Amino acid sequence: MIQFIDTHSHLDGPEFADDLPDVIARAKEAGVSRIFIPGINLDSLSTVPAVCRQFPGYCYGMIGLQPEEVKADYKTVLDKMHAALLEGLRDAEATSPIAIGECGLDFYWSREFEQQQLDAFEIQVQWAADLQLPLMIHCRKAQNELLHILDKYKGQLCGGVFHCFTGNPKEAERYLQYPGFVLGVGGVSTFKSSHLRSDLPQSVPLTRLVLETDSPYMAPVPHRGQRNESAFVADVLRTLAEAYQITPDELAKQTNENVKQVFGIE
Repeated sequence: MIQFIDTHSHLDGPEFADDLPDVIARAKEAGVSRIFIPGINLDSLSTVPAVCRQFPGYCYGMIGLQPEEVKADYKTVLDKMHAALLEGLRDAEATSPIAIGECGLDFYWSREFEQQQLDAFEIQVQWAADLQLPLMIHCRKAQNELLHILDKYKGQLCGGVFHCFTGNPKEAERYLQYPGFVLGVGGVSTFKSSHLRSDLPQSVPLTRLVLETDSPYMAPVPHRGQRNESAFVADVLRTLAEAYQITPDELAKQTNENVKQVFGIE
C-alpha cells in the first residue's frame, strides 16, 4: 500500500475532540504514515503534545505562534513558548517538537497588529536559526514583508515548509530561492478553479513539494464543505500525481523523501 505523510493537520483542535481515534484510524487506512501537528497559540503547548502522546511515533508536534493569534501580549506568549520549546527539546521524547510553527504573517483581514506580527515572526525565525529546526510558515497577503525578514537569515536556516501554497509561478520561484524549503500543497489544488494543477508542474520540481491537509480546513474535492481530515490527503496525492503525469506511488515516494530532508522523519 502507498504510504504518505500529512505535514500539516490541526488534530488537536476542538473539531476532533469527539472522534480523534476514528480520524486516526481512517488516516492509517488511507495510507497516511505520519501526521505533523503545528502549534498556533499557548493552548497548543498542552493540546499538541497530548495528541502526540496518544499516538506516539505517528503524530509529531510543533511549537509556534500563528500570525492571526498575535496580539499585544505576543512577547509574553513567545517567552512561554520558547521555554516550552527548550524543555521539549531537552526531553527528546515522543512529544519533542520537530519544528517551529505555525508562524508567519497574515494581513488578509487586518493590519491591526502588523508590527507585532513582524516582530513575532522574526523572533521565531531566530529560534529556528539558533536551534537548527525547520520552520512551518504561514503567509497570506504578506509575501514581500515575509521574505524581507527571511532574507536576513537566509544562510542560517536549515529549511522548512511554506504551508498552504496557492500562489503563481513567480511566487513559487521566490520561495524556492531559500535552500531546504519546500511548498506545502493541500486541498486547494483539487478545486475546479485552482490554477495549481497547471502551474506547479511548470514551476516547482517534485523535490520541492510536500503534502498537507490543514485539517479541519479546506477539504479537497470530493469532500468540499465537510470537515477536512488527514485521510483526505490521499485526494491531494492523486490530484498532484495526475498533474505531474506520474503515478501516485512515485509522488508519495518523492514527497516522503522531501519530508525526510526537511524534518529528518521517514
